[in-house]
Amino acid sequence: MNAWQHFKKDFSTSAFVAGLITVLVSLTGPVAIIISAAKVGGLSQSQLTSWIWAMSITSGVCGLWLSIRYRTPIVCAFSTGGAALLIDALPQYSYNDMIGAYIFAAVLVVLLGVSGLFSRVMQHVPRSIVSGMLAGILFVFGAHLFVALQEAPKLVLPIILAYLITKRLIPRYAVLAALLTGIVVCIVLGQLNTQVLSFSFVIPEFTMPALSVSALVGVGIPLAFVALASQYAPGVAVLQTSGYHHTPISPLITTTGISTILFAPFGLHGTTLAAITAAICTGAECHPDHQRRYVAAIICGIFYIFFGLFATVVTTLFVAIPETFVASLAGLALLGALSSGLAGAIGQESEREAGVITFLMTASGVSFFGVGSAFWGLIAGVIAYAILVWRRKTQNGSASAAT
Repeated sequence: MNAWQHFKKDFSTSAFVAGLITVLVSLTGPVAIIISAAKVGGLSQSQLTSWIWAMSITSGVCGLWLSIRYRTPIVCAFSTGGAALLIDALPQYSYNDMIGAYIFAAVLVVLLGVSGLFSRVMQHVPRSIVSGMLAGILFVFGAHLFVALQEAPKLVLPIILAYLITKRLIPRYAVLAALLTGIVVCIVLGQLNTQVLSFSFVIPEFTMPALSVSALVGVGIPLAFVALASQYAPGVAVLQTSGYHHTPISPLITTTGISTILFAPFGLHGTTLAAITAAICTGAECHPDHQRRYVAAIICGIFYIFFGLFATVVTTLFVAIPETFVASLAGLALLGALSSGLAGAIGQESEREAGVITFLMTASGVSFFGVGSAFWGLIAGVIAYAILVWRRKTQNGSASAAT
């Protein structure tokens, strides 16, 4: 049976909806950051649309290829933390120097992927810590659901009720019911402004990379570090927490890193594994059978490519769809993944405190040296585990061997 036949056999409406929602959620917040970075960096409109084009095309193609190759819901995206880092960096360097720094950062990522160093490190991190980090990342999205409820009760309350009722009756289509309900309510309330949408075709703009030591050190190295800490580590955690333990990590890092090298001259700052939004495609709400959830990632890849070809749609979409709608939909779609993360963090009593410390540090949103809380949550959890659990387990193992 070829890939197309597998896809037709495993296709489901719930997976289709999960893939679509993943793209909408993935693009909404990060693209807003990118638009801000482009403004402070003085980029032209053509450079901005080329940037969004490159991000969407590479995310779509990489996600498609890897999901088909491994029949696993592998969602690729662009480094959100890296985009935030560029808000401060773009005004300090020429755009050509920045392109060179993007390529340098991608080369560092590829080297770590080819060497297998990153995957070996991740294999030795306890599940409670990985789950705690995942839960901490997703906590913000769950909390924003109720913030959105406070801000727009007439819109969000019907979405929540539709989700809960459908979850009770037909669990697989709970998110679809929430999506359709939200669209209907937006139309009734007059909050869906379709007139602002633009569907013009994008022509990407090539920029010749330049070599600047200060940009390589000041942008390239931090960009690679942020991508690994805030995207790849949580992205691998999402896959492992959802039961995809046997998916090789190194090819995922290598593929996304090479795509960044190839498309950096068009403005791409980094294609990575999706972290938060990947959980929409890997959770039970996508499909009860975890072997059929890869369909959602394929759908996600297709929509990424579509939005890339019509990148102007992405920028105008912010005006057409209320932010509270996207926030509430994301919170509901990620409830299952958040529950799994919390359960994994506190499931084993001996590791419970380390898992909770990881969760709290990650959920706090703190940032040190420009690196986000996901990385520091992982570090805090490992330190707590080493102090509270590791020595005790070693001693217990020695005592058992002696008896």
